[in-house]
Parts: sequence; C-alpha cells; structure tokens
Amino acid sequence: MPNPFTLRLATPTDVGVLAQLIERSVRELQAGDYSIDQREGALGTVFGVDSQLIDDGTYFVVECDGAIVACGGWSKRRTPFGSDHGPARDSELLDTRIDAAKIRAFFVHPDWARRGLGTMVLHACEQAAVEAGFVQLEMTATLTGVKFYETQDYERGEAFEVPLGNGGRLPVVRMHKCVGA
Repeated sequence: MPNPFTLRLATPTDVGVLAQLIERSVRELQAGDYSIDQREGALGTVFGVDSQLIDDGTYFVVECDGAIVACGGWSKRRTPFGSDHGPARDSELLDTRIDAAKIRAFFVHPDWARRGLGTMVLHACEQAAVEAGFVQLEMTATLTGVKFYETQDYERGEAFEVPLGNGGRLPVVRMHKCVGA
C-alpha cells in the first residue's frame, strides 16, 4: 500500500492552518497530562506558530490528501520553545560546535495520532540538523511527549515549570540526544 503522507517544509501561507492544528492537538492530545487552565494558558505563547522556524526553512508539515495533519521543526537559534509571542525569544544563532540544535513545536492532529507522523517529522529534523553541522539535539518536551522522545533515544534532563500568562505553570522536561562525533 502506498504511503499517503507527504512531508514538506512549511510556508507562510500555512500559518492559519497550523494555528488551528496546534490548538486542536493541545486541547485534545494533552488533556491527560495538563489541566484545561494549563492548556489554555499555554496556547498562543508556549504552544503556537513560530514563524521564525518557517522563515528559516526548518519547520516541516505532513500532509494527507492535501490537508496538514502534523508539524514540527528544529531551530538553529537560541529560542528553546514557544510561539511568536513566547516569553523566551532569542533569535541569536547557535554555534554548531558547542550548542545543541533545538527540536521544536511538534503537534499532530488528534485524528491522525499514533500513525508514525511524529517519528517521520522528528527524523527529518534530526537529519537536517546533522546536515547543518549539529552533533547535539535538545528540546523542552511536554509531559505528553516525553515517552515518545524516549523511544527515539532522547534522555531526560531537568524537569521545570514554565510560567503562563494566566498565572498557571506548565511542567515540562528538558531532553537531549547526541547525534554525531
């Protein structure tokens, strides 16, 4: 059976669809790990579209029959997580010799979850980061994503909480993987 999924780089015209996908993914797939207040407080800042990733050509989408069903990317910049309106924005470029590329903003449409789409995007990100010269990868993983990333050989690091605009806090875990010499 042919693979119905197509992986491509995101474009600025995808932003509206990506915003809708991210909101639905967060509200439904993260419900087992985060409260309604945490999910809603994180939408738009911690969870949302980061147009810098799109502009840098480091954000991927997966399509099925022309519809975007998953997305995720990597960054060569210091911003560790968050949307265009996130609190931790830092557009300074990373040094491939000493810094880890950032794995960023992975979301899957709930109707398409657990079909290998996250793995498809993650492998594309890892390959692109290695081709750009990085030998280390890191991320700020949601509680929902930790088990998935562990299956992809990422190691748990520091657990911490991200303050939210609504006064809440979002527990997350820093994760790391070496990919080169």
